[in-house]
Parts: sequence; structure tokens; C-alpha cells
Amino acid sequence: MSGGLLVAGTTSDAGKSVLTAGICRWLHREGVKVAPFKAQNMSNNSAVVVGPDGRGGEIGRAQAMQAAACGIAPDLRFNPVLLKPGSDLSSQVVLLGEAVDTLTADTFTSLRPRLAETAYAALSELRSAYDVVVCEGAGSPAEINLRDGDYVNMGLARQAGLPTIVVGDIDRGGVFAAMFGTLALLDPADQALIAGFVVNKFRGDRGLLEPGLAMLSQVTGRPTYGVLPWAVDLWLDAEDSLAYGRVLGRPAAPHGTEWLDVAVVRLPRVSNATDVEALATEPGVRVRLTVEPAELAAADLVVLPGSKSTVADLAWLRETGLADVITAHVAAGRPLLGICGGFQMLARAIHDPVESRRGSVSGLGLLPIEITFDPRKTVRAATGTFSDDLPVGGYEIHHGYVSAADPTLTPLLRYLDGGGEGAVHGVVHGTHWHGAFESDEFRRWFLTRVSRLAGRTGFRVAQDTSFAAARNRTLDLLGDLVEEHLDTAALRRLIESGPPIDLPFVPPGAPR
Repeated sequence: MSGGLLVAGTTSDAGKSVLTAGICRWLHREGVKVAPFKAQNMSNNSAVVVGPDGRGGEIGRAQAMQAAACGIAPDLRFNPVLLKPGSDLSSQVVLLGEAVDTLTADTFTSLRPRLAETAYAALSELRSAYDVVVCEGAGSPAEINLRDGDYVNMGLARQAGLPTIVVGDIDRGGVFAAMFGTLALLDPADQALIAGFVVNKFRGDRGLLEPGLAMLSQVTGRPTYGVLPWAVDLWLDAEDSLAYGRVLGRPAAPHGTEWLDVAVVRLPRVSNATDVEALATEPGVRVRLTVEPAELAAADLVVLPGSKSTVADLAWLRETGLADVITAHVAAGRPLLGICGGFQMLARAIHDPVESRRGSVSGLGLLPIEITFDPRKTVRAATGTFSDDLPVGGYEIHHGYVSAADPTLTPLLRYLDGGGEGAVHGVVHGTHWHGAFESDEFRRWFLTRVSRLAGRTGFRVAQDTSFAAARNRTLDLLGDLVEEHLDTAALRRLIESGPPIDLPFVPPGAPR
């Protein structure tokens, strides 16, 4: 089996990432050598990949998850262009894993040819190395204001001759109009690559849906390849924190007599909020992302997650009054955790001539440290130990570093060379490491510690929770959904043979 496929969507968060992962998992089970690809991703949730030269680079976290679905290690080529928004008007450009520039509306036109060339070259290399490459689009292919120069959706499909399926989220409503409209706004050459549709997140009697599917096929001349049911257990590795519900996952009942409530501050430029998903896999741990002062005040543990704009998000905490709530939480003797940008906010002072360019500002003053930003970005995998020399792993993505610290401060973690990382200061904890809580023993140690500090003496961690196993179950569930609810024989023909040659044009089409 050989070929390629583009999974496009009617909207952001329509289900492109999970459908791509599910198709990858299905093909991997079939013995196909398959790889994922997303030409351009706009997300602050990233993963670290060690490149051929030994240096760390960033790709979208969704592509790292899709690589796991394929049974392969992540590769920088799986997401050659990553845009990390730092504000509403600018994004850091990460090209093949390395931060190279800042993208604004003014620089987009000049940068786009370089980004497109890099993306096309990466896809070409992957298609030479793998039997099948399953590509994921971005946003919607019908964003006609962006069609000129597009290299992520139909521009990519046209350049590589990729058959395309469009997935729509029926839970949002209006899915038939969205699917028809997506097709009808494309020009004839783009429409010729749209082979059909997939309905996502369906709840109810499939029979009630059939008349709509039949009419969609009648007016577009294209089939629906399947209807994926709503699956409540698909919440790990969300590409965008805005996709989260109020409470992460479905927390199992506690092993002890008490629950542990964790409130994670949903910062405006939150980065790698997926760090807390590992906590949510533990029985008796209820994790919610929130901006509500009352929910922070009532929590046993408050978490300040990573941020792409540390100083700006710190100012937002003060403007909203959440900084005062966090300070009061600590003053009451209850635990606080800062991760990466959230860790930096806990400092006495932050010196930032790089990211915000605001110079020196006061931090929350909850840790006796100072943070200085360096133009060189630290991007690397991290391994070390905690407590009694037990192993822990993670990864680092940050410009800021600890430039001054109280010499008596206790590190939270230690590198393998013995150097300290992060801090423990009373009930306050901080680390630059992302992904550390995916290490089962460290997660259990930390939750046991903070539950005692919070006075939850009836809370007990489970001794058999495996985050790696939970992630693998998610990937298997995605593969099961594809195998059970999609026409995989038709998908196989599409991948191998490309779109049918007689697909009708649906007016009006994009203006020429």
C-alpha cells in the first residue's frame, strides 16, 4: 500500500487531529509504514524532538501524538512549520524545530514562500521514506481570504496531488451546511481533490442522520466515509487548551477517602497546558482549567502552567485580581505549582529584554529567585532524579533562566550531573520541565506531598496508574473508531488511487 491523504476540516477543532491519529493507528495495525504530517501548526502546545544533529527542536504536540499512533519516534519533518502565538498580532516562527523569526501581518507575505518551500520539501522526503503519509490540514480549507499562497490545506493537496476528506463536528450544529459550504467555496481544481466527508462526534440514533447523509451525497456527488460517535475518553493530548472541558477527563473515584481538587489557571497565552493531563489520569484527582477566583480559592492545589508571554500573562493575573487570590492561597499554607512560564512568574523579579521587551518587572515574589531572558531558546529533552534519586524525565522549552537564587533554596529536581532544577520553598513548587508528571513515580510523590500540605490526609495515590498506558489506550481507541465506523476499504482505495476523476463541480466555487 502506498499513497497519501489530507484530512481537512470545516473548522478548527472539528476533529482533524484525532481522525488523522486514528487513520494512522489503523494503517499501523495493518502493517503499513505510515507517518503523520502537518505543514503548518499554530499552537503553543509543543513537544521536543531530538534532531539528527543531537539538538532539540519543537513540533506540535498533536504530531508527536500522531507519531506514537504510527509506532514511530517523532520527527521534525512531521510539522516543519510551527507558529507559536505570543500575542493577537504576532507569532514566533519555528522552522524544522528551530525558532527563526517572528511572524506578523506585515511579514507574512515575505516569509510565506520560505515556509511553503520548507513544508513541501519535508513532505517529499517523508513520502520517499514511508508507504503512506497522512496529512492534517489547518483551520478550514474554505478560508478564502488565505487561499492565495496557502500551503497547508488545498495548496498542499494541489502541490502533492493528495485526495482530501473533510471532517465536520456535528455536535456544534450546522454540519451539513458547513460541509456543503466548504466544498462550494473552493475553485474547480480544489474541488476535484475533495473526495468525501466524515461526520464527527455524533450522538443518537444513526437512522435519524441518514436522510441528511443521502442529501449531502446528492448535492455534492461525494460520499460520507463514515460517522464517528462521540467518545468521552478522547481528551488526552489536546492540541489547544481551549478544546478542554471544565474538568479534564473522567476522574475515577479516589482510592482513599478524599478527593484532591486541582485548579489550573487558564492564562491568555497558555503554553503546554497538557502538562496537567497526567495529574488528571490519577483516581481521585479532579483537574479543571479556570479563570474563576472562587475556584482557585477553593482548590487544594493551584497550578500556574506555561506561557508563551510570561510578562504579559503576569500582568493579566494582576489586572484580573487572580494574582491576589494566588498569593492568599499560599499565605493560607496551601500548595502552589508553577511550570515553565508559571514558574518564572513566581520569582521576585523578571528581566525580559527578549520576549516582552519590558525590561525588569516584579514577579509574584513567592520564590527567592530572579529570572533573566536570553535570546537563545533552550529546547531540549531532560532527564534527572527527584527525592531519593528516583528517575524522572521531561523536556524544556524556554528563553528565561534562573539568574539568581537563594543558595539555601531546595531544588525540585536534579539533572543527571547533579545540578539542581526548579525549586521547593515551603508550599511553593516550580520547575522549567514540561512532561515531568508523565513519570509515574514522580507524579505519585508530588501528589502525595501536596495532598498532605493541603490537609487532604484521606487522599491516596493509586500504585498502578500508568500514564503511558493511558495514552496508548487513547490511540487504540482512535484506531478502533476508524476501523468500526469508517469505510476503511474505500479509504484504502482513496489513499492508493487518489480522488475519483468524475467528481462534479459544486457552484458557485471561488472567484477566479
